[in-house]
Amino acid sequence: MATRTATEHRSLTFLQVAIALQTLTIFCQAVTAGLLLSTSYGEVLHSVGARVMYAAAMLYVLAAILAWRPGGGTPRPILYACGFLVLASVQVVLGVAHIPSLHVPLGVLMFGLSVLALGQVLSARFARRSGARAASAD
Repeated sequence: MATRTATEHRSLTFLQVAIALQTLTIFCQAVTAGLLLSTSYGEVLHSVGARVMYAAAMLYVLAAILAWRPGGGTPRPILYACGFLVLASVQVVLGVAHIPSLHVPLGVLMFGLSVLALGQVLSARFARRSGARAASAD
């Protein structure tokens, strides 16, 4: 029983780290987009950042699968992660095609969704922690 709880905790921590990394990389993409408009090296940074952001989205899918398997809970986070990977794929295609009228709003949407997912995971963690403290106090 203790092993299963420790495994679930590690999986959730990995999921939290993956979502936080994804959120951070999307924020960095916004910064490098500004550099793209104002410096000569901004295009290189934005291009490298796109690859890192896409890798972070794939890591989010992996973390969601690993968090689901030990606990046998709902696969909803996997659907969210896969949906986000689809959005990231569309974002890359729009960026390569130089369609900023769709690329920029989709980037803003992706950042908002990533912050929302991070907030959900962290609030669930704090709720579990508060519940464990209340149970130990009884």
